[in-house]
Amino acid sequence: MICEKCNKRPATVHLTKILNDTKTELHLCEQCAKQTEQVTFENSFSINNFLTGILDSIQDSPIKVDYIQATKCDHCGMTYGKFKQIGRLGCSKCYHAFYEKLNTLIKRIQGNESHIGKIPKRAGGSLRIKNQITELKIKLNDAIRKEAFEDAAYLRDQIKELQNQIKREA
Repeated sequence: MICEKCNKRPATVHLTKILNDTKTELHLCEQCAKQTEQVTFENSFSINNFLTGILDSIQDSPIKVDYIQATKCDHCGMTYGKFKQIGRLGCSKCYHAFYEKLNTLIKRIQGNESHIGKIPKRAGGSLRIKNQITELKIKLNDAIRKEAFEDAAYLRDQIKELQNQIKREA
């Protein structure tokens, strides 16, 4: 695709403008795009700028920005403002110091606050079973707490069966 302004160089900047349900596209080379007021180029794209943009866009947080800026990690001295600038936490304790704001950020990026990854089918058989056992143990403890002993016995038997299945596969 050739630049629509100079008709000489290949178009590398593609602008799409939607105004009142009317879509307008403009395809420009980098030099013509720099001359256009609609386009601004930063020296480089960085993940820090990206994260800062996301952090700044979170409006639904109950925490005030001034409070967050003043929040400081007791272990390393990192402030939340410094984290926004460099895009990295200072130490493992920073996760606890900035928990509320980071939790909102993680939920927004991942859709969940804990990582749930895919398990490869070939290598994940026993891992999948171990995850099932962990879930069943949680349900078992809940059943015992509620004194639902018949359910607890059924869950116990399922756990034993899955544990035996792991032993057979090993």
